Amino acid sequence: MLDARLAAAAAYVRSGSRVADIGCDHGKLSAYLAGSGRCPRILACDLRPGPLAKARATCAPWGEKVVLRLGDGLSVVAPGEVDDIVIAGMGAETICQILAAAPWLRAEPGRYNLVLVPATKHSALRQWLARNGFALQAETLCQAAGRYYAVMQAAYTGHPTEPDGLSCLCGKVAGQPGAAEYRAAQAAKLQKYRRGLPPGPEAAGVDALLNELEGTRWP
Repeated sequence: MLDARLAAAAAYVRSGSRVADIGCDHGKLSAYLAGSGRCPRILACDLRPGPLAKARATCAPWGEKVVLRLGDGLSVVAPGEVDDIVIAGMGAETICQILAAAPWLRAEPGRYNLVLVPATKHSALRQWLARNGFALQAETLCQAAGRYYAVMQAAYTGHPTEPDGLSCLCGKVAGQPGAAEYRAAQAAKLQKYRRGLPPGPEAAGVDALLNELEGTRWP
């Protein structure tokens, strides 16, 4: 059974697509996509042999529908081999590095459906996507193991933009259950970051964003 985080990721995977599950860990998502009949072929990929061995056992009932590969990020996936790509269970910086190291993702705008589940620094991932020509199409806010996760769906458009601070911080989760609590948690993280900044333009920009977030004057 999938937790809320992986269930939200599965919902963004297109029916009938070939999928790469990057950082597959225990293989539960790959097994679900194969067993539900949602996807005809899944590449379950992980950097470490241990988790891949667990994924092999989890996905064994689905035979050749799930292909296991050991390697770093998308280096084990050939251009055009999949349609949808799920990257979950790692920090935003690592996700950005994986995407940046696969230039074939940017060869054909709209070709690949990206489902991204950052464990940390959601804002940094949203900013990187916008600046590098990826459009954030939708997000699902969920809780798993007592933490908030923003499950993101994105695609390459070829049109880099400079996102505003509020969209980087809160994304597209407005109106969803838990959105107010998520916004407050993101504001608390930004406040902590602000306390470490010396006076200057960056500090002033963070103050302005906090004022927008909280509706009060900061500091």
